[in-house]
Amino acid sequence: MKKGKLWLLLSLLVITAMLLTGCGGGGGEEKKAPEGEKAAEGGDIKIGFLGAKTGGHAAYGVETLKGMQMAAKDINDAGGINGKKIVIVEEDHGSKVSEGTTVTQKLITRDKVVAIVGDPTTGITKAAAPIAQQNKVVLLSAGAVGTGVVEIGDYIFRDTLLDAVAAPAVTKYLGEKLGWKKVAVITSMNNDYSVGLTKLFKEALAANKIEIVAEQSIQDGDQNFAAQVTAIKGKNPDGIIFTGYYTEGGLFMKEARKQGMKAVMVGGDGLLSDVLMKMGAEAVEGSMVYCGFAADEAKAGEKTKKFIEAYKAGNNNVLPDMFSAQGYDAVMLIADAIKAAGSDVPEKFRAELAKTKDWNGVSGTITFQENREPIKSPVFLLEVKEGKFAVKDTVEVK
Repeated sequence: MKKGKLWLLLSLLVITAMLLTGCGGGGGEEKKAPEGEKAAEGGDIKIGFLGAKTGGHAAYGVETLKGMQMAAKDINDAGGINGKKIVIVEEDHGSKVSEGTTVTQKLITRDKVVAIVGDPTTGITKAAAPIAQQNKVVLLSAGAVGTGVVEIGDYIFRDTLLDAVAAPAVTKYLGEKLGWKKVAVITSMNNDYSVGLTKLFKEALAANKIEIVAEQSIQDGDQNFAAQVTAIKGKNPDGIIFTGYYTEGGLFMKEARKQGMKAVMVGGDGLLSDVLMKMGAEAVEGSMVYCGFAADEAKAGEKTKKFIEAYKAGNNNVLPDMFSAQGYDAVMLIADAIKAAGSDVPEKFRAELAKTKDWNGVSGTITFQENREPIKSPVFLLEVKEGKFAVKDTVEVK
């Protein structure tokens, strides 16, 4: 009898274990989440920040992050998305490409983000994008304007004004409105953004019959530009097309003024930082920078005015720049796509994001083309006046 009871007890234990296993979703065959759903687990919707909080590109990254945090607050204050809150997961790659790829991998595998906003620069975006694409996580850059970004895959987007759109428009303006006939072109050869922008400017200069009388190469990190300035000053250009970043731009113009050159500098949003004025001081007065957003309070629409006021309130009355505005819009674009899809699974809301048409953001109206490239207009042309950026003009894009 004891032996029979023992077998009965063992049988009951086995049956109970089998039932519990079946109810627990385990069993002999593990049920796996569909591709892309792992990132969407949990009570919050996590969006990763890919950018620099330290290093040479910190001015871009910090402003992008501020905009992202403002968007998350506005969304959460309004009740969140589908009952979930937006959480911005922060990392700092220190302006290093190698760290940028490491951070991207961490955001995806460790933090389980459903989307990444960043990087604000072209080079790090291009390094991070293949990782996001392989893992089917949406990556939306709020600053990368160089070539070869969205071509990496269908999970890669950006919401910034493209150099391919802005450079031709600004070049035409230089010729028709300012009467420029000859220029010097300066390229930073270890900077993907600069190399790509130079190519676009050279094509636009040729199309507008503006002669390139001198070309010089520099490197990001250089501090002495005496040789390059000496080489171009004898050519007496009407202006200097500088396609690199703000630190080198400021130092370059300081040397140009030291050597007696009077020509002003024009460049893309790689020059858009107060660091330009800190490095160049009076030497950068009159320099022009194009971008996809400027805080023009007099002409701003209702949504943009509200954003500007909120930013000023949290930043000692300082005006927002392009990066903070586009960081804000990036999070809002992702949030609207998640709402439209009714899901925070990247594979589902990616398709809704790609359908974006005439979307009204704080940085302008955005439409994604079939290749996920944004159409934005107008181009804002800023000028350094008394140590600050001021709107010089707007250039419509046809």
